[in-house]
Amino acid sequence: MATVYSIQQFIQPENSPGLLFCDTKYSVTLGANTATALTVPGSGGIGLNASTTYNKFVALFRYSQPISTETDVFVSNGGTAAVPAGSSFASTTSDQNPAGYIVKAGDVLSFITAATGVSVTVCFYSYID
Repeated sequence: MATVYSIQQFIQPENSPGLLFCDTKYSVTLGANTATALTVPGSGGIGLNASTTYNKFVALFRYSQPISTETDVFVSNGGTAAVPAGSSFASTTSDQNPAGYIVKAGDVLSFITAATGVSVTVCFYSYID
C-alpha cells in the first residue's frame, strides 16, 4: 500500500518567516560506502513546554556537497542504508537525498554515500498531529 501524501500539512503562509532555529541537531561527515546510524531522540523539542513529551518529529536533512550522482546520500529508517548497484530496479529501504521525513522517537536512521567527505546535518522538530 502506498503512503498517503498530503501537501496541505506543509503549506506555509506567503509571508512566513521560516523555521525556528533547531535545538536538536546532529551532524556527521560520512566515509565512503560505510553506513552510519543515528537514533531519533526520545522527547522534547523546540517550542514545547519542558514538561511536554512527544514521540514524533520532523527530521530535516541537509547535505554539504552539491548533490550529484557522485555525492548522493541514501537514507533508511529501520534498516541499513545501501547505495544502489546495477542497472535494473530492485526493492530497497533507502531513499536518495531526502529533504525530510516524519519519524518517531527511537527510530534508527541510517546514512550512506559512495563518496568521501559528504557532511549530513539532521534537525529534529517536534511534530504534533
